[in-house]
Amino acid sequence: MHIGPYPLTSPVILAPMAGITDRPFRNLCRDWGAGLAVSEMVASNPALRHHQRTVLKADQRGENGIRSVQILGTNPQDMADAARFNAERGADIIDINMGCPAKKVCSVAAGSALLKNEELVKQILNAVVSAVTIPVTLKIRTGWDLQNRNALAIAQIAENAGIAALTLHGRTRACKFAGTAEYETIRQVKQAIRIPVIANGDIDSPEKARQVLASTGADAVMIGRAAQGNPWIFAQTSHFLTTGTYLPKPSLACIQQTLIGHIEALYRFYGDNSGVRIARKHIAWYCQALGLSGDTRTAINQAQLPAEQIAQINAFFHYLTNARAA
Repeated sequence: MHIGPYPLTSPVILAPMAGITDRPFRNLCRDWGAGLAVSEMVASNPALRHHQRTVLKADQRGENGIRSVQILGTNPQDMADAARFNAERGADIIDINMGCPAKKVCSVAAGSALLKNEELVKQILNAVVSAVTIPVTLKIRTGWDLQNRNALAIAQIAENAGIAALTLHGRTRACKFAGTAEYETIRQVKQAIRIPVIANGDIDSPEKARQVLASTGADAVMIGRAAQGNPWIFAQTSHFLTTGTYLPKPSLACIQQTLIGHIEALYRFYGDNSGVRIARKHIAWYCQALGLSGDTRTAINQAQLPAEQIAQINAFFHYLTNARAA
């Protein structure tokens, strides 16, 4: 699969997730085989452009692979300016968010709330595509509620505007993340347009990825929540899709090394104080994947300094290693 001139090394992509897909996590998932890693959404509001949090969200320095920055907003000119600004800062791809179901986003008619206004969608897509020379991609949902699924109409607008690839999450805005994703709409969209289609929603295993690709005809899959504390899912899924065989599960030592490397990257990126706080949710996801108790996570969360946090993690991995060897 290509997005514009860029070939993807794998058809398994890291989804943009607010507060999660920062540069350290994107680099980690790429190291584990993600064919593309999309940034968390960056507000197009020019008043926020130089705010520290906005700058960090779009920070691509030292990033390997294809750099994709997701922008969010409702004003076509602001969106065009944001696309141009991030392209000048080194983005290879601009991704437009019309899929986020969060209340604070939809309350200002952004994200998936835009699906209600097809004319505004057209204006935004035309403005952004015209503003930059790099590929522009779009992420949407199937519609704004179960009675109003208009993904097919939006997909055709996107193709006509020159969008390079479309990601479709198999839920409506109203569904948020409840229930299960449906893939029939993705299949219909893939059959109707010529640009690459990326399937998203509830893809949490190599087997599910293969099933979704087969049932939808999509060109790639996008994995979000299933990658939290589980970045090797990209290597496992890519290997399974290519060979039909399974990679061995990572060893405890490998998981420990990955986790320590991840949180050390967070310390460097955010600074010690913020890095320790932000690391806690990632540590909790790794612990959950290992089946560690809430008491274990609570103990680790009490650490206030990087050295304390790492010492707690190493102590628990030492305990796990000895327990499994007994």
